[in-house]
Amino acid sequence: MFSEFQANLYNKYKLMTQLEQLKNILFELGSKGKAENSARFFKTGIGEYGEGDVFIGITMPEQRKAIKQFVELSLIEVEKLLQSVEHEFRMCALLILIAQYKKATFSDKEKIYNLYLRNTKWINNWDLVDVSAEYIVGDWLEKRNEKLIVLTNLAQSKSLWERRIAMLSTFNYIKKGSTSEAIEIAKILLDDNEDLMHKAVGWMLREIGKRCSITIEEDFLELHYKKMPRTMLRYAIEHFPEAKRQEYLKGLI
Repeated sequence: MFSEFQANLYNKYKLMTQLEQLKNILFELGSKGKAENSARFFKTGIGEYGEGDVFIGITMPEQRKAIKQFVELSLIEVEKLLQSVEHEFRMCALLILIAQYKKATFSDKEKIYNLYLRNTKWINNWDLVDVSAEYIVGDWLEKRNEKLIVLTNLAQSKSLWERRIAMLSTFNYIKKGSTSEAIEIAKILLDDNEDLMHKAVGWMLREIGKRCSITIEEDFLELHYKKMPRTMLRYAIEHFPEAKRQEYLKGLI
């Protein structure tokens, strides 16, 4: 059983610092075969969006189990983990930050939010963004006057990952029935050149239609669908009846 294996690893490394323990446990959980598959899946080749990223081959369920006894790591240690070369180390750092954020005081939530934004260069693949942005950036900004200013600045960034953070942060609001933030950020990103942003914007538009209001989604689409990137449109209308999907795809709306 994985739990027995994990317990043996904890005992093996118990004399190390917690950060050293976690890193060594993660290394031992790694799999060369899984690492190679992840490297292909997350496009780490030359010229691809994940160029140079390093995987050691640990599944998300394994990572979630591995961090359970390390959620009390100091923010200094978590930041060091987040600045690791290894992709799974960065993911574990984000999972720890999310766990800490949920239970944190107002002051500590602000510290976690600031830590997150000053380390966006390390939150540099779509899975890292998607697992974390809404729970930290989205939540912290929810009732702040500067919410749209911060999200707009991120959406206008040269960094693909900061732009995706902006879009995915709005998922927090969509889930609570608010669509204005996502609509505003989607407008900024309509002309984005990156396919990963086309998918992110289309996904959030689809979620608006599913969770909030199909009318709001369609009002947005009627204004913009003819100039939207094809991938963005396909993602946005994925849940529509087939006849209506074809009308949008053929420009007949």
